[in-house]
Amino acid sequence: MKLDILAIGAHPDDVELGCGATIAKEIANGKTVGIIDLTRGELGTRGTVETRKEEAENSAKILGVSVRENLGFADGFFINDKKHQLEVIKMIRKYQPEVVLCNAIDDRHIDHGKGSKLVSDACFLSGLTKIETEIEGKPQEQWRPKHVYHYIQWKTIEPDFVVDVSDVIDIKMKSVLAYKTQFYDPSNTAPNTPISSKNFTDSVKYRARDLGRLIGVEFAEGFTVERYVAVNSIFDLK
Repeated sequence: MKLDILAIGAHPDDVELGCGATIAKEIANGKTVGIIDLTRGELGTRGTVETRKEEAENSAKILGVSVRENLGFADGFFINDKKHQLEVIKMIRKYQPEVVLCNAIDDRHIDHGKGSKLVSDACFLSGLTKIETEIEGKPQEQWRPKHVYHYIQWKTIEPDFVVDVSDVIDIKMKSVLAYKTQFYDPSNTAPNTPISSKNFTDSVKYRARDLGRLIGVEFAEGFTVERYVAVNSIFDLK
């Protein structure tokens, strides 16, 4: 299956929080999108591997993605080395995306920055013909995505570009709240975490509202880039 966009996150829910609305918008526009979770989020204070898996599947249905896979890396302890790079390369070559969306370049959770660099490096290496990989005994061809963009997570990072997601913000929020064990629920007696407060859930939407304000729309999501964003004409800029 060839995808237009492959969104990758260190943990289940990273993609939804960082770029869920952008994904929903592109799917509505006819693009095919897949999600790869690097870990199962097994070190999370709330929930279990089983509940996170179920929540991720439910969220994927809400977004309408074509496929979702989990690489099973060690939550908190995966590293950016050859072993892990090759596993990500296999996914890039398997789905041949034009665009890869990945973790924030720097963030509160150490896995986010690590995941960002790991995926970025794998995107480059995936285009090298002398790196050989195979899936189910079949050799893969090299593939390098045209674009690698990083979504914004806990920290407030200045975006290089923003996407108007006013029409799909509700889909994003539904996909986020599908992670019932992780986010605000006054009836949940599990220990509180930085992301389980009502303030955090509200912040997801008011960040999008603030980015939208800055470009004259209701809601937006921001991304950083690894190289200049090119346009055919200055009139392409809104």
